[in-house]
Amino acid sequence: MFIEQLYTGCISEAAYYIESDGIAAVIDPLRDIEEYLQLAVQRKAKIKYIFETHFHADFVSGHLDLAAATGATIVYGPDTVTKFSVHVAKDGEVFEIGKLKIKVLHTPGHTLESSCYLLQDESGKDHAVFTGDTLFVGDVGRPDLAQKGNEITMEDLAGMMYVSLQNKILPLADEVIVYPAHGAGSSCGKSLGPETFSTIGEQKKTNYALQPQTREEFIKAVTEGLAVPPQYFPINAKINKEGYESLDALMEKGLNPLSIPAFKEKANEDGVIILDTRISDTFTQGFVPGSISIGLDGRFAEWAGSILPFDKNIILVTERGKEKETIVRLARVGFDKIEGYLEGGYEAWLAAGEKIDMIIDVEADELAMDMPFDPNIVIVDVRKEAEFGDGHIKEAVNIPLADLADPGSMANFDDNHNIYVHCAGGYRSVIASSLIKRQGIHNIRNVVGGWGRIKELPEKFEIEKTAEVLN
Repeated sequence: MFIEQLYTGCISEAAYYIESDGIAAVIDPLRDIEEYLQLAVQRKAKIKYIFETHFHADFVSGHLDLAAATGATIVYGPDTVTKFSVHVAKDGEVFEIGKLKIKVLHTPGHTLESSCYLLQDESGKDHAVFTGDTLFVGDVGRPDLAQKGNEITMEDLAGMMYVSLQNKILPLADEVIVYPAHGAGSSCGKSLGPETFSTIGEQKKTNYALQPQTREEFIKAVTEGLAVPPQYFPINAKINKEGYESLDALMEKGLNPLSIPAFKEKANEDGVIILDTRISDTFTQGFVPGSISIGLDGRFAEWAGSILPFDKNIILVTERGKEKETIVRLARVGFDKIEGYLEGGYEAWLAAGEKIDMIIDVEADELAMDMPFDPNIVIVDVRKEAEFGDGHIKEAVNIPLADLADPGSMANFDDNHNIYVHCAGGYRSVIASSLIKRQGIHNIRNVVGGWGRIKELPEKFEIEKTAEVLN
């Protein structure tokens, strides 16, 4: 028996490769399938099945491309309806992987078709359960992602999840390993733990959702405090359900080097997005005017999906050699309108003498020195509401980064304002500053190090908490 967890940190996603006697299965693959293919080749195995735990909302799965490349059967749980060919498994159905068996456990709650896959070893003993978004380490999947047009409510799904956990998960032996689809940082739950696997016994002790409680108590526990899901979730779920263009086709279109004249011509087309994926510190020093910064060094795909439109063409400015990585990571969350990249990168643009823009970086203590003497300072804190509520500069304005995708969020900014933008550590504030600049507001300063640096200077800032946000 061979099991490998293939974890992608920037989107907190875990796929799994399982193999026995030269027969393999992949659970919840990403859209870039090369890693699974290479693993099968290295181990001289054939991928026979692709198991999907549900229609993912936070990334585009690689099920279609992997099936096309291997001839493997795509398996979903009961109540699945798709526009492509899949095997819709029955609850309790068993699949053989060499000497191993995988049993389908239908666990509706996160979505209607959500299913877990119970792996039994060569002796028939329960060894591990691949829980998808039904059970995480420390949490369960959010029950508020039912697609539009479905009259089922969040409370309905939470009630289904309670039954699923009681009947399918809690009866499993304590030593059974729990392999979830996501780890900390994922928006598919609200309080995922830092570990990427656990055991049923450990989760029975520590996971709030598995503690003895009534159905009503459970529904309240899992539905309270849910943040608004990212805007791209329903888009990705729809793509996974209906199908998509192959990644190879996207690469052929997106890996298109654009000369400076060709880049400028495309940039002038209506609605085109210039996306700069260089690291934040580099971006602020100089960039193509009108660019949006989302650095590859952070949670790139998640923020791209949260703030960029899916119906607009995108042209790229990347660090040289990072063009392919950028396109792959955009494709993971469903972007398919990438029209090319600036040949030679920003360095070529600068060397050609083209017009550039910049964002002024300031240290936290410089902000502290400016505040008493400048009545026009506006401090914009782009962290999430809960982060803001847990501590912020008095009189700071909280506009979470995801909200800045709407130009209306900047309606109260005036030309005379001196805007200082900060987040927790500096990544989100640079994205925010680029969005504000793109709206023609240029009197901006990015606070380097963000809240992490600000809270180290309590003698220089008046800090307050917002209890109503925390509760």
